Amino acid sequence: MMYDDGSKRWLPAGSGAQAISRVHIFQNPSNNSFRVVGRKQQADQQVVINCPLVRGIKYNQATPTFHQWRDARQVWGLNFGSKEDAAQFASGMTHALDVLSGDAGESS
Repeated sequence: MMYDDGSKRWLPAGSGAQAISRVHIFQNPSNNSFRVVGRKQQADQQVVINCPLVRGIKYNQATPTFHQWRDARQVWGLNFGSKEDAAQFASGMTHALDVLSGDAGESS
C-alpha cells in the first residue's frame, strides 16, 4: 500500500484488482544494499512495490499485522495475513536497517 498525503488515506499499490502479494527483502552483497520487492501472486506477477532501503529509513510496526516505512518520496505499508508473517518480515527489515546503519556487528 502507499499513503496518499492529499487524501490522507492508504491506496493499493499497483494497478488492477487487489490481490495477495509475495514480498521479499533482497540484498546485493557487492554494494551492501537492500531492496523490498513485492509481486502480485497472479499470472502477470505485477510488481507492486520496489523500494530501496537506505540508511536512516523510518520503519514502524504500527500493529502486529500492519507495518509501514517512509523513504524519500513515499510512505509504504504492508498488511500481513498473520502475525508470524509480519514478524518474519520485521526481522528481515530490522537486520537490513542494522546493516545499513553499521549496527549489525559485522567485521570490516
